[in-house]
Amino acid sequence: MGLVTAAPHTAPSQTADPDTGYELEPDRPWVTIVHNDPVNLMNYVTWVFQQLFGYSKDKAELLMLDVHHKGRAVVSCGARERMEYDASCLHGYGLWATVDKS
Repeated sequence: MGLVTAAPHTAPSQTADPDTGYELEPDRPWVTIVHNDPVNLMNYVTWVFQQLFGYSKDKAELLMLDVHHKGRAVVSCGARERMEYDASCLHGYGLWATVDKS
């Protein structure tokens, strides 16, 4: 009879699917990102953020300045479907927006 060795018992990670054993990506929220463009004026972008998200003028201006100086800003986060809706609304205002995982 051959020598039988047992593998050490290891507990599955908390992110492993118990049925398949594959690692699952933790549920991360999604974000809507507005990108800088050469078309829209800064005061218009600020106004859109106020109208669409209900942000104060100060918060909307800070986000607009991030878009202007950094090239992009995260304007909302949450469930993927909601972020896709937000991006669609931003497109309706003529802004360039994308959805990504945070």
